[in-house]
Amino acid sequence: MESGEPHQRRPRYRGKNPRRFEEKYKEHDPNRYQETLAKVRARGKTPAGQHVPILVDEILATLKPAPGERAVDATLGFGGHAELLLHRLQPGGSLLGLDRDPLEIERTTKRLRALGFGEEALRTQCINFAGIGKALHEVGWQDGVDLVLVDLGVSSMQIDNPARGFSFKLEGPLDMRMNPQRGLSAREWLRRADAAKLERALTDGSDEPLAGSLAQALAGQDLNSTTQLAQAIRAALPRYLDEENAMLTVRRVFQALRIAVNEEFSALDAFLAQLPSVLRPAGRVAILTFHSGEDRRIKRHFKQGLADQLYAEISHDVVRASAAELHSNPRASSAKLRWAVRAG
Repeated sequence: MESGEPHQRRPRYRGKNPRRFEEKYKEHDPNRYQETLAKVRARGKTPAGQHVPILVDEILATLKPAPGERAVDATLGFGGHAELLLHRLQPGGSLLGLDRDPLEIERTTKRLRALGFGEEALRTQCINFAGIGKALHEVGWQDGVDLVLVDLGVSSMQIDNPARGFSFKLEGPLDMRMNPQRGLSAREWLRRADAAKLERALTDGSDEPLAGSLAQALAGQDLNSTTQLAQAIRAALPRYLDEENAMLTVRRVFQALRIAVNEEFSALDAFLAQLPSVLRPAGRVAILTFHSGEDRRIKRHFKQGLADQLYAEISHDVVRASAAELHSNPRASSAKLRWAVRAG
C-alpha cells in the first residue's frame, strides 16, 4: 500500500443538503467545486462565503478603467469588482483596496495575489473608507487617483456567516460590527440605547414607519442573539400586520441597527467631504447604495458639487440592475448606482 495522508471523509450533515454555513464545504472551496457553484448561481442564489459583484458592466462603463491608471476600491469586500478593474488597469496600472473588515481583507488580498496581482498592481489597507485621504498619503498618491469605486452594501460573506450576527435568518451572536475588533456590538449598543436614540436610528437608517413604538419596546433590552432580536421585534408589532409586512419590519430594524453600530452615515459623510480632493482632473467615481438614507446623501453631494464646479458631470438618475441580473442575483434588487466626473 502506498504511503500518504489518510483519507479524509466528507463532513456529515443532516438531510440531503447542507444547511449550516460551516457545512457548505463545496461552496467554500470554489477551485475544487466549480460545478456545484454554477448550480447554486443558476438557482439565483449566492454561494456561501462568496459575493457576486453587482452592476459590473454599468460600473465598468462609468469608470472606464484604462492601462496605467490609478484606482481605489474603497470597500474591497470579496474583490469581485476589484478583480475586473485590475485586469483593465494593466499594464502599468495600480489599485488600492480599502476595507475595515480585517477578516475579509486578508482573505481577499490572498485571493487576488493568487490570480497574479503583485505589489505593484495591488495594495490593500485595513481602514474605513472615511480614511481615504490618509490611505492615499501612505502609499504616496497625494496627487490623487483616476477612479474610485464604493459599494456600500454588506458583503455576502458577512451576511451569510452566522458568527457575524448580521442576519435574522440565522442563529448567531448579536454583533453586526464590520470590524469585530472595534466598537460596540449590536447587543451592547441596543442595551445602552434609550428610546429616543433608537427611534432616531430606526428613522434615519431605514425610514421605519413604526419607529416610535418599536423604540419604546426594544430600547435597553439585553438580547444576545439575532433570533432573539427578531422575536422581540415581532412581539412588538401590531396584530393587524400581515406576515409580509412583519418580515419587512424585521429587515428594516436589522438594517438600521447595523448602520448605527458601524456609524455608516458619519463615515459616508466624511468620505464625501474628501472625495473631490482625491480625484485627479477628469477622475471618475461610482457609488453603489442600497437604501434611501445613503442615496440621499450621494445625490445631494453630487448636485452641490456640480453647482460648485467641483464636478463636470453627474448622474441625474440612478442606474439599476437589469432584469437578467436580478434573475441571477436577487441581492441586486435594491442597488442604485450614481456617478460623477471631476472637473478638469
